[in-house]
Amino acid sequence: MYLYHFGLRELPFTLTPNTSYYFGLPSHKQAIEVLTLALKTGEGFIKVTGEVGTGKTLLCRKLLNELPDHFVSAYIPNPYLSPEELRLAVARELGVNFDGPVDQQQFTQRIQQRLIDIHRQGQAAVLIIDEAQALPVESIEALRLFSNLETESQKLLQVVLFGQPELDAKLALPELRQLKQRIGFSYQLSAMDLDQLTQYVRHRMQVAGYRGGEVFSTACCRKLFRASQGTPRLVNVLCHKALMLAFGEGKMQVTPTHIQLAVQDTEAAIQSSPIGSWSLLVIVLSGLVMAGAGYWLWLRWL
Repeated sequence: MYLYHFGLRELPFTLTPNTSYYFGLPSHKQAIEVLTLALKTGEGFIKVTGEVGTGKTLLCRKLLNELPDHFVSAYIPNPYLSPEELRLAVARELGVNFDGPVDQQQFTQRIQQRLIDIHRQGQAAVLIIDEAQALPVESIEALRLFSNLETESQKLLQVVLFGQPELDAKLALPELRQLKQRIGFSYQLSAMDLDQLTQYVRHRMQVAGYRGGEVFSTACCRKLFRASQGTPRLVNVLCHKALMLAFGEGKMQVTPTHIQLAVQDTEAAIQSSPIGSWSLLVIVLSGLVMAGAGYWLWLRWL
């Protein structure tokens, strides 16, 4: 790929939520502050929503990594689960042991006893659910019943929901109004502005090991912003493709043309006027063939 060409240790614009690349966008910082405050005050339900690609999963993992030591966490990344499956997933995450088959009442009692034990040890339990918009309505109701587990002074289990805006629509259903009333803190993530996007791109290149001059010019960042509307995931996709194009042409800087070609090759990006007739794949492959041929000739010369 283009690692050695740009002097990188690793790919800077992958889609995997890697907390080592956490930039601390204002929206993310404020969300972390809200979450930290809410967990300290013992709120039952906390909700963070954001559009697709705004960094919810990265923020979720950042929170998990930075929870104070006295928190016992349960993490559910794929919550499309029935109420029974959800209870089982929570039990496993909390370390509840089962010696044999148990009915649902015994199942709930085991979870409650585990939560009481956690509380007696001076700890607090938190359940963190990513992609919470995928929770079936009946499973969301099961979550509300979890929140009924409490002492005289505080909840035995706090629940943090990360989800897309569809989560808000689901919580607006009449049958879920009791849970909606129990959400003590909520925060909505926003996209990056142009200045934040410019800093974000520079930050990821530096974390990946780049130490040269600017690869993405101001003009490139403007094009990135127009095409992505400041959505981090889209920025990552476009930057990765643009770096491939620059590498294929043997250039050390990305040009606005590279950005435009990357935009044309990305369905989710906001399209503008087309450039040229070649597809991104053809251009990249042509560049790679040329680079490979040059390397082969160099080996033959030796």
